[in-house]
Order: sequence, then C-alpha cells, then structure tokens
Amino acid sequence: MNKNATIFVADTDGLVGRAIQVELKRAGYEHVLPVSQGAPNLTEGAEVDDYFTQHRPRYVFLIGGKTGGIKANQNYPADLMRDNLLVNCHVIESARRHDVEKLLYLASSCVYPKFSDQPMKVEYLTTGRLEPTNESYALAKLAGLFLCQAYRRQFETHFITAIPANVFGPGDNFSLEDSHVIGALIRKMHEAKTLGQPCVEVWGSGLPRREFIFSHDLADACMFLMDRYDGEEPINLGVGCDWSIREIADAVREVVQYAGELKFDRSKPDGMPAKLLDSSCLKQMGWRSQTSIREALRVTYEWFLEQGSVAGGERHGRALI
Repeated sequence: MNKNATIFVADTDGLVGRAIQVELKRAGYEHVLPVSQGAPNLTEGAEVDDYFTQHRPRYVFLIGGKTGGIKANQNYPADLMRDNLLVNCHVIESARRHDVEKLLYLASSCVYPKFSDQPMKVEYLTTGRLEPTNESYALAKLAGLFLCQAYRRQFETHFITAIPANVFGPGDNFSLEDSHVIGALIRKMHEAKTLGQPCVEVWGSGLPRREFIFSHDLADACMFLMDRYDGEEPINLGVGCDWSIREIADAVREVVQYAGELKFDRSKPDGMPAKLLDSSCLKQMGWRSQTSIREALRVTYEWFLEQGSVAGGERHGRALI
C-alpha cells in the first residue's frame, strides 16, 4: 500500500477497526480516515457513497456491521443479518464506483459448516449446514465473501477476502448481554472478584474448542495481506491452535486473579463444537502471530480496568461465546 494514500476502515463494531487504525499509523500511514468521527452510517447507501465521493479512499478494510455472541444471535438475528448485508452491499459497490485500488473484506469463522472437519479449509465452505445459533449472521458474512468474488469476476476489481479466528482485545465489548466469550468472562470474573462472589456461571459445557486471535495481531495480518495477496480464494487468518472454553475460562480467571469457582451451565447452547482454521496459506506467505494468549488476555484486562466499570462494561458490543 502507498504510504501517502487515503485508507478507509469500514467497521461498525469498532474492535478490529480500531486495531487496524493503530497498526496503520504505527507503520507510517498518515491518511487513515477515522473509524467513528465523521464516518458514514454504513447501512445507508447514500451516506456511504457521499463519503467515498468526498474522501476518495484508495484502500478499504471492510470489517462489516454488527456482531454478537450466541445470546445476541438468538435475540437479534434479523438485525445482525440485515445490517451486515446492507454494509457489505453499500461499501463494496461504492468501492467499485470510486475505483478503489484494493479492498479487504473480513468474514467470520462461523461461515464454516457446524460439523466441519478440523482444521477448517476454505474448500469446506458451503459443504454443510451452518450452526443454527448464528445462522443469520453467518449467511450475511458468507454473502459478503461471495459478493467480493463476483465483483472480481465481473468488474476485475482487486477485492480480496479473509476469514479470521475469534477476535478479542482492547476496545472489545464487555456487555453481559451480547459480547463474545472473552469479553463476557473478563466482565463476569472482575465483578465477582470485586463483590466477593464465590462462583461465576459460564454458558455451555465448556467443551467446545475455539481459536482466538488478538486484535492487533489480526490487524497486522490484514495489512500483510493487503501488501502481499491478490487472489480470489479466501485466506484464513488464525494462529494455528485452539483452546476449549474451559481452558480459556481458566486462563481468564488467572489473569483477573479471581479465586472463585466456575460453574458451567449445560442448559445453555454450546454453538459449534470446534472452530480451528487451517491458516497454512498465510503461514506459507510468511506471517506469524506475535502475541501469546496470556499476554493478549493481560493487555485486554488492563484496558478494561483503565476504562472503568461503565465504559468497559456497558459499551455497545458483543459476547457469551
């Protein structure tokens, strides 16, 4: 990417977008448009197109619209599907209309079939039914992936796609209603520690396995792809190992220094049994994650503490797995 070019990070949720902005500026990119201040409502086509007309971005990172954990997906399936479909259509079409040099679209690991072989390879996409608890969101993310491929074929655009592992880090959502698993666990254990509560409830059996990637490592991987990849096939963005929800809960408990008991509520859904990406293509290109899971959890918890209970806990966001 040209260091002097204008870059637009299109992100409604904010976690990944903020990390990409930080890493871009750290790498010397001077013309990165703000994620929030002055940014358009990405679900409104006219606003998005006016923004492209005004700022003329040369590179676009399309992170997408709203996201959420199992509870959010159960409560707001229409919102999650509609908003992501709208964001994808508006940003991708405006990027074409305004001759964007390159666009990177981020999907989600939930686009793979529920009972996909592990690790998940891109050729497994659409070979089976999606996980029912997040089907609406997954379909929207899958549609964005195929839309980028269709634009490449019809308009010869340089639109590339990637599928990240579960993301967490500073700027995450820690709401107990709609966050992902790590954000929810940090919030729950911190409050239990503060209030002297003897136990914390964790949704599900604790047996499902998840691959997690630190937001700033993911940002680095996205920048890496923008510089080195221009193929039609999606690229998995993972770290190469996974953890059970029980293992992650124990790691969070250690970082938070919570001494109480963890109780796993098996009446709550587990979601997909396993989600480990085959990121061999990314590794063959020379990329490796730089942050250990415990260091990433420590940094995330420190950010949560710096924000205070209101900013860190009630900010719009997502979690329970």
